Amino acid sequence: MKKNVKILKSMTAVMLAASVLVTGGCGKKYSEDNLDKYPYEQELNIINDNVRNYYEVFVYSYCDTDGDGIGDFNGVTEKLDYIKDMGFNGIWLMPIMKSPSYHKYDTTDYCSVDDDYGTMEDFEKLLEEAHKRDIKVIIDLMINHTSNIHPWFSDAYSYVNELEKGKTPDATECPYVDYYNFVKEEDAGTGYHQVGSSDWYYEGQFVNTMPDLNLSSDAVRKEIETVTDYWLDKGVDGFRMDGVKYYTGERESNIEVLKWFNDYVKSKNNDAYIVTEVWDNYSEASKYLASGVNSTFNFSSGQSDGFLVKYARQAGGMLPVGTSLENSMLNIEKMTKEANPDSTSAEFLTNHDTGRTANMLGREDKVKLAYAMELFMSGNVFVYYGEEIGLAGSGSDPNFRAPMNWSATDRSQVPDGPKEMDVIENIFPALDEQQKDPNSINYFIKRCLRIRNENPEIARGTSEVIPEVEDEQICAITRTYNDSKLVILYNLSGEEKTVTVSKDTYGYKDIRGYVAAQGGEVTLKGDTVTMPALSVVVLK
Repeated sequence: MKKNVKILKSMTAVMLAASVLVTGGCGKKYSEDNLDKYPYEQELNIINDNVRNYYEVFVYSYCDTDGDGIGDFNGVTEKLDYIKDMGFNGIWLMPIMKSPSYHKYDTTDYCSVDDDYGTMEDFEKLLEEAHKRDIKVIIDLMINHTSNIHPWFSDAYSYVNELEKGKTPDATECPYVDYYNFVKEEDAGTGYHQVGSSDWYYEGQFVNTMPDLNLSSDAVRKEIETVTDYWLDKGVDGFRMDGVKYYTGERESNIEVLKWFNDYVKSKNNDAYIVTEVWDNYSEASKYLASGVNSTFNFSSGQSDGFLVKYARQAGGMLPVGTSLENSMLNIEKMTKEANPDSTSAEFLTNHDTGRTANMLGREDKVKLAYAMELFMSGNVFVYYGEEIGLAGSGSDPNFRAPMNWSATDRSQVPDGPKEMDVIENIFPALDEQQKDPNSINYFIKRCLRIRNENPEIARGTSEVIPEVEDEQICAITRTYNDSKLVILYNLSGEEKTVTVSKDTYGYKDIRGYVAAQGGEVTLKGDTVTMPALSVVVLK
């Protein structure tokens, strides 16, 4: 029985939507009939490299095609045209390997797919169809730990539990004891768990059902190389590395593990993309780029206490948010290039471990603005499934992984979601309704991605502040890539602003595109841009 995922519109949301409908949430006074009359659409200019717009998908909650209440590979395949049409050219699949849990971060077989999601043939078809659409697919790889019912750990645990008192585990008797970190009781610290009633303990920093692998073991590394070969041979385009900060508990040795892994993967496929989860501020996380990996997630910008949500909350007030955004963006770019000039940051607002943007910000215009700020940053960008419609989810982890709301009336492809999930009350409409509304969050994010895909300077360029713009609520930067420069202006105030930027000095000719979170039109007359509140414009 499918859960009744309610669609709830608060009075605030309804009043805001009504006001936005009058003016057009992305610019001019649009209606559904003249949806295509936005005058600044350019030719796409998508470069075939590893700087991409990634869509994070939790298969379990995405699209159910067989009616069992669980999303599946065929559901993702069916939605590939939607994903591409939105402007994404990369997909990050959360764990797909065999696992006893709904989240599947506790692997029992690295060279498999979970039966919940379909067959290996279904996954191979997904890869084939994604590649036909020039969409790269990366998968989660959990090498920090396995499930406690993985055969490696089951054998090691049984062996250690049955050891005679006073005897030390011997890898010649059970090779898998070296795959994990077993210590005597007196050496066990935080995150260690007793083996049966023995005086031996094993490390499991996350939880006792996820024992940590011994990544200094040559045998473990050989196993991981075999796993890597398996998935690269299948055609996956790279890996999202989970829990990197916890590999060994010490940064430099963590980086050494990453360097070994990156070197091995790139020896097999130099074009493979590797992005790491180092859940820390970016000044710390960026240091992991020295390993040679392509990207690391920027937790300083993402999640509820990141600067993107912070500035979205502050925008429209009296604080100097424009200057703050300038400084933050330049600082991120500086730290990235100092760590590894060939790398990029991986920008995000929310993911499977955090509350949803809709719950963090509440207001439609604030959600839109937060995504405008993220999607016009340099580097790789990641959008969690459902964020493009303002999907709700707060509180516990299962709530962060609620089902994609395809339709309020046709629930045939909407999964049940995790069993532990609460009933989710969505603030904003389902996808099918938003696709009919040019003022919706979905249309807004699609426009941002389109502008990003039209102008490769946005993702790949280097930013510089335009000093002539002294209004502290305006973020005014140039971004330069391969001798091509564009200007990006953000009006983060609550009122219309005029901004003068010299065409002669900065070499632009016209508006390339814009978005306006509260509606209104961006116009250019001579060197002066008129911008409505909470808007962003690209000039080139």
